[in-house]
Amino acid sequence: MPLYEYECARCGKRFELIQKFSAPAEAACPACGGRAHRLLSAPALQFKGSGWYVNDYPSKSSAPDKKEGAADGGSSAETGAKKKASVTTDKD
Repeated sequence: MPLYEYECARCGKRFELIQKFSAPAEAACPACGGRAHRLLSAPALQFKGSGWYVNDYPSKSSAPDKKEGAADGGSSAETGAKKKASVTTDKD
């Protein structure tokens, strides 16, 4: 259940209540009994674990590089094109 912050309209005191999402947006002030309205506040959000920073991702050098394919004769599409070209020139 979320924690909501309220402010009393009569005495101005601020207090917090843990309520359900479906709870009404008004509550009674614990100090004076007046009407209090819910305030907007930033959520308490914490990111934990890896993957949230740039240095947590693998570097590009550890990924398979296309240059490796060029070292063993190129990519499969290029190799296939070269083989077709050599086959057609051999027949002539």
